[in-house]
Order: sequence, then C-alpha cells, then structure tokens
Amino acid sequence: MQIDPGLYQRMAAYNNWMTNKIHVAADQMSDEDRKQDRGAFFRSVHSTLNHILFADRVWMNRFFEKSYKVNGMGVDIFDDYLELRQAQQDMCGDIITFADQLSENWLAQTMTWTRSTDGVSRSRPRWLLVMHMFNHQTHHRGQLSTLFMQAGIDIGVTDLPFMPDLISDFGG
Repeated sequence: MQIDPGLYQRMAAYNNWMTNKIHVAADQMSDEDRKQDRGAFFRSVHSTLNHILFADRVWMNRFFEKSYKVNGMGVDIFDDYLELRQAQQDMCGDIITFADQLSENWLAQTMTWTRSTDGVSRSRPRWLLVMHMFNHQTHHRGQLSTLFMQAGIDIGVTDLPFMPDLISDFGG
C-alpha cells in the first residue's frame, strides 16, 4: 500500500483551521455558557473542547514520544478556557510539526499500544491510527458545531475543500 504523508499534512492544516474557527465561536460565549450542560456526550462546549485535547494528547504521546499531561477520560484537563484555548493552539502546532515529519515508511509500520481504560494491548498500522486521530477531531468538532448553532452561533463553512488556501490555489 502506498501511503502519502501529504494527506496527513493536509489534515493537520485542516485541524488548525477548524480549531481556530471553533475558538472564534467559543470566544463569543461567556464562561458560564461554554460550561453549561447542553446534553452533549461530553456535556458542554468546554468539556468537549477538553476531550478533543485529551485525545490529541493521548495519540501524540504515542506517536511523537512527547509527554503531554492528560487526566482520565471525560475529566477536563483545563478548567480555565484561556489556558485550554492556548493548549489547543499549541497542540495544533505540534500536530503540524509531527505531520511534516511523517514518512511513508513510518506510516506503513505497525504500532502496538496498551489502552489505559482496559489494559488490552492492540496493534494497528500507524497510517490508520493517525487517520483516526484526525477523524476523532472532526467527529467532536461536528458536535461542537451543533452546540454552537443551538446557542445561535454559526461557525461558517467547515468543509475541507473550502479551506482558504485551497480556494486561493484552485479558485472558488
């Protein structure tokens, strides 16, 4: 199988673009509104943002061999929104750096890890796990998009083909 690192570099850029859009929307809410239980899987906008960061940190700890602080599943890493926003922006930069260093060889290898939630070791191709990290982000940003819309905030276009740099490269 041929694996193109450029795909993951594009997804890292998409993650950065969307994280910025999500924060523009979240910045329009009061801290109380961001933390309000809205019936989402991770309850609130704030806790959903924390969960995205949690998962990114878990996967990047495995991929990047860097030590990121994580709490348990569903436990907020940051109570303060500004600290959370900065940590997510820093993570976007780290994910871009990681994606820029990927090689076909590294992606083709199998990775084995043990989940802390059940203690079971699993092995999967790295390309699949990196794609999962990006897919996970997109899944939860979709939930955030709904929570924002319910709060009267439209985050705008979220489709990958309409990223600003792609529009300038290929036209509207």
